[in-house]
Amino acid sequence: MTSLVTGEAVVLEVSTAAVPSRMLAAFLDGLIQVALGFGIAVLIGVFAGGGSTAAIGALFVVGYVLVFLGYPVLFEMLMRGRTPGKAALGLRVVRDDAGPIGFRQVFVRGLVGLIVEKPGITYFSAAVICSLIDKRGRRLGDLAAGTMVIQERVVAPKATVAMMPPPLAGWAATLDLSGLTDELALSIRSFLARSSALSDAARVELGGQLTAALDAVLRPLPPAGTPGWAYLSAVLAERRRREEAQHAVPAAYGQLPPPVYVPPTPAAAPEPEPPSGGFALPR
Repeated sequence: MTSLVTGEAVVLEVSTAAVPSRMLAAFLDGLIQVALGFGIAVLIGVFAGGGSTAAIGALFVVGYVLVFLGYPVLFEMLMRGRTPGKAALGLRVVRDDAGPIGFRQVFVRGLVGLIVEKPGITYFSAAVICSLIDKRGRRLGDLAAGTMVIQERVVAPKATVAMMPPPLAGWAATLDLSGLTDELALSIRSFLARSSALSDAARVELGGQLTAALDAVLRPLPPAGTPGWAYLSAVLAERRRREEAQHAVPAAYGQLPPPVYVPPTPAAAPEPEPPSGGFALPR
C-alpha cells in the first residue's frame, strides 16, 4: 500500500500495481496491437500495393503510430485510465495524487512509451528497470506524465462476525443499547477481529478498557463470571440482530412478530470456552 496526499490534503491508501501484473497487462495489450498492426498491413497491401515505395512507407509509419500511440491514448481516455489489458488485470492509470488522468498525461506517457520504452529505442528494458527501481512501480512514461498505475481489484480480508454465546442470549435480549455509540461498537469489532494477533498482556489491557466502557453505558450488567470476550461478542451480536430486525420485511399489517428470546441459562450451566486468541476477565 502507498500513502498519497490529494490536492485537498486528504491522505489516501492505494495499492500500487505490481510489476508482474503490469507486464501481463502489457502482454495482453501487445497481442491486440499486433493483431491491429497485421490488419493495417493487410489493408495497406490491398489498397496501396501498386503505389510508390515512399507512399507505402509513409502509410506504414502512420499505421505504426496509430497502433502503438493511438491505441493506449484512445483506450485510456475512453476507459478512464484503462486499456483492455489493464481492465482484465484490474489496473488503472491515475495521477500521482490519485486523481483521474487527462489527455496531457495520457499523451505524454504514450509518447514516451512509443519513442523510448515499448517498442522504442530501449525495447521494454527501460520500462521494466524503472518500474523495479521506483517505489511506486512507475515506468519512464509515468515519471514524465506524473502518473502511476494502481491495483483496483484487491481481495478484501474476510470480515469477522461477532457470534452470540448461547448462555448470554437471554441477558442480551434485555439490554438497553441506546448508550452504545457507533465509535465504541467499531472499536469492539476491530478488537475482536485482531485479538488473536495481540500479546496476552495487550489483549487483557485493551479488552478491559472496552468492557469498562460498556459497563458505563449498558444496563443490565452481564452475569457474574462472564468472560470478557463473551461480553463483547454478545453485545455486538445483539446489536446486529436488532439492526437486521429493524430492516426486515414487515409481516402482515405492517408489524413485525414479537421476538422469541431464549431464557437465561441457570448459573450452574457451563460457560462457553473462549475462542482461540480470546481473553477472560473477572467480572
